[in-house]
Amino acid sequence: MSKGPNTRLADLFALTGWSKGELARLVNRRGAAMGQQQLSTDTSRVRRWIEQGEIPRDPVPRVLAAVFTERLGRVVTTEDLGLTRHRPTRPGSSPASGGGAWEPDRTAEVLTEFTGMDLMLNRRGLVGAGAGLTAGAVIADNLYDWLTGHDVAYAAARPGPRKVITQGGVRPLADVYEPGPVGLDEVAALEHAVEVFRAWDASRGGGLQRKAVVGQLNEVGGLLTHDLQPAVKQRLWAVAANLAVLAGWMSHDVGLEPTAQRYFVIAAQAAKEAGDRPRAGEAISRAARQMIHLGRADDALDLIGLARSSSGEQAQPCTRAMLCTVEAWAQAAVGRSEAVRRSLHQAEELFALGQDEPAPDWMQLFNEAELHGMEALVYRTLAEHDPGAALLAERHARLALELRERKGLERSTLFDRITLASVHWLSGEPEEAQVQARLAMAMIGQTSSTRTWDRLREMYRLSGRYRSLAPVAELRAEIERSMPMPRREF
Repeated sequence: MSKGPNTRLADLFALTGWSKGELARLVNRRGAAMGQQQLSTDTSRVRRWIEQGEIPRDPVPRVLAAVFTERLGRVVTTEDLGLTRHRPTRPGSSPASGGGAWEPDRTAEVLTEFTGMDLMLNRRGLVGAGAGLTAGAVIADNLYDWLTGHDVAYAAARPGPRKVITQGGVRPLADVYEPGPVGLDEVAALEHAVEVFRAWDASRGGGLQRKAVVGQLNEVGGLLTHDLQPAVKQRLWAVAANLAVLAGWMSHDVGLEPTAQRYFVIAAQAAKEAGDRPRAGEAISRAARQMIHLGRADDALDLIGLARSSSGEQAQPCTRAMLCTVEAWAQAAVGRSEAVRRSLHQAEELFALGQDEPAPDWMQLFNEAELHGMEALVYRTLAEHDPGAALLAERHARLALELRERKGLERSTLFDRITLASVHWLSGEPEEAQVQARLAMAMIGQTSSTRTWDRLREMYRLSGRYRSLAPVAELRAEIERSMPMPRREF
């Protein structure tokens, strides 16, 4: 019985420019290259997939995902193609919520497939045709029940052993990928790797290490598809959450926006499986920061609401302080002065309250310097609506720079310099603005962060009112020569 057209597959197929016969030939050719010589796809089968919603057997969906990924230059999964068979939902959940069907096994599968396709691209910064960011409200609606609901027993809803089709017939999925022994020592080594990747990202930006992080996350996803001791599996889910946040942040840092958004959602799901709801909230707050950076403050506010509700009472004061700063930034972007000041005052109080508590490892970088850096960014954003905020932005930016004395925080220091230069342009102090802008230009080549250039473009825009001054015109020409063309995945 026909289920009706597969609109997801149809939409992506239309973007490729292929004929149905071309797609059939590509599937057969790609399948043979993957060791699946038995595939014999033809035009009529492609037509049934698109027009009747027929879902082909494995490995055809994975082959299709590979050829679409290569053609469109962005990650395309079997779920994106509408070729995922729905599994039983967990007791008490609603499929309409979008989060109800996300069992641990399914989360691991999506994580592994998505990272595998990301790695397959083997290139960075390519603009993907037809890619787009999901609205913050949609993410919030889909994840709210799943992240905030009561814990439930998964066993009754889990399917039986998963299998795949190979040349030798039906075999258990475990035969396809068999990891070595995984114990607490191995997990501790993975946790150390996260620390190394995190330090690199804070120093140099996400460009040079993104693929390494995605590759490590792919391996962790493979491990999570197997039976492990509960203590090992819980810590491994935490590693997956941390790596997914890093993969998302690094993707955002180099302009791969829809890819980054997917990683943030995967990170939230992995954190939930680890039993760490505050970690899930922090992951969603990254998606909110991404939305503000891209000029979508209302979406960011939806996501911050979800981040708060998912964190719940488990969140430590420092985590709640961080969420307040992100909310304040979103409010500043739309010029809500009172809301900004209220949120930042609350952030300062919570940060002070949390100084006697050890912060979780993923909050280590949110220290006093980062608090002032965020306050500077918030007030600088607000200053375009409320000129009185400029002085506060300058004060916090200088405090942040004074506190960032140790090495390894070059990207954050660069952001502070750009913020300070922007504030001086807004305050009518072009001489001091030029000093800070040139200090920023001297540093910017040390990072692989697209976001730094985005912020520099904003500073360049503010300098336009002083272009008639010869030194400013010279500075602007220097920035124009250095600035790469903006590249976005959406």
